[in-house]
Amino acid sequence: MLPSEEAVKAVLAGVVDPELGDNVVDLGMVRGIEVAGGVVDVTIALTTAGCPLRAQLMRDVKARVGSLPGVEEVRVRFGEMTTEQKSHVMARARWKAREAAPDTDIPARSRIAAIASGKGGVGKSSVTANLAAKLAQRGLTVGVLDADIGGFSIPRMLGITTQLGAEGKKIVPLERSVGEGRLKVVSMGSIEGTAEDQAVMLRGFMLNRAVQHFLEDVRWGEMDYLLIDMPPGTSDIQMGLARMLPRAEVLIVTTPALAAQHVAARAADMARKGYLRVAGVIENMSEFVCDHGTSYALFGSGGGRRLAEQIGAPLLASIPLDPAMAAGADMGEPASLGGDGDGPVGAAFAALAERIVTEALPPLEMASCTARLLEQVERAAPAPAPS
Repeated sequence: MLPSEEAVKAVLAGVVDPELGDNVVDLGMVRGIEVAGGVVDVTIALTTAGCPLRAQLMRDVKARVGSLPGVEEVRVRFGEMTTEQKSHVMARARWKAREAAPDTDIPARSRIAAIASGKGGVGKSSVTANLAAKLAQRGLTVGVLDADIGGFSIPRMLGITTQLGAEGKKIVPLERSVGEGRLKVVSMGSIEGTAEDQAVMLRGFMLNRAVQHFLEDVRWGEMDYLLIDMPPGTSDIQMGLARMLPRAEVLIVTTPALAAQHVAARAADMARKGYLRVAGVIENMSEFVCDHGTSYALFGSGGGRRLAEQIGAPLLASIPLDPAMAAGADMGEPASLGGDGDGPVGAAFAALAERIVTEALPPLEMASCTARLLEQVERAAPAPAPS
């Protein structure tokens, strides 16, 4: 079945203009949607015809709409707003900036990736920690939110031993420098009174509320990426994230085994039902390579490729099975940075980070036409009346 215009509009609500901090639907930039024979035509009105964000918006629109069932091709057309329409958009931006405090401190330019899996035991947290470290090593600022409230492991894996503090009413993430980059970490495991060997006993609603607390009440500051280590499965936290962060995108982690592939497909299906784009698949524990160079597929083979084909998303990386991953996690030194930094694991995560920043989730550029318009509006706005 072909998607309805309402379904197309719903996924377009996840396409955000990073400078206005709002989605293209609410900004009134979506001027036409036509669905016919598997082809979806979307017309977007820009603030100016030569807007440098044009290419980014086209990629995001195609990626979001193309993830809907039945869509074979997405065609994007661009128009230009009238003077009146520009005034309306900028008035809305000014109102949001001055009158409505944002729900989170996550910058509009930050790319958000939820690292998800259909089941536990596939190494999702290890992938999150090692990918975050490798992105930071490139000189980027990377936030890591441990959304696995009851099964937290990120603090140990990243060598974070101190406890979270606060400034005023905001939680301040724990930071770790990695080369020229930085990691900003928030986890239930870093809250005073929480021990690694003690159960966090919360019902579904409270689990979801804890994640909401980490999103709304944390002073994240400037970040290039926010990686969210999701709990396994498809339940409250996953549904809550889709509601709270509609611009998040999902990376699915699986192992080569056929059983893991089918379970991981459920995570992809849930993401799409929540109108989140699946940006790619990461196959973990792909094979073990012994010292003399022979490879052993201990957990089967081809699961990542089959899953990618099944859900129509790219296979971004195959991470080898290596004892260095477990050793690095125990010592708080990710294998992608430690002694294996130049080995198979390090090379695999270096290639994954390269595909993330150049293809799957490239950083957003802010110096464009909309930024200049917003700056002009802010300069022209009257000063607030003294209290």
